[in-house]
Amino acid sequence: MATSIADTGTKQDVAVAVQKKAQDIQASSAQALIEAIPPVPKASNLPSNLGNTINTTA
Repeated sequence: MATSIADTGTKQDVAVAVQKKAQDIQASSAQALIEAIPPVPKASNLPSNLGNTINTTA
């Protein structure tokens, strides 16, 4: 009985470690995708006030 409880604890520890590693890899991949987005070019032929406010009505 004690051995099976210890085995279960060890299995859970391994599962948590694997999950944390998967989350780290996913975060790293997401950061790489975000950094790969090219910057938005500035439209030089538009007026400077265009796009500074959002008009909304309900």
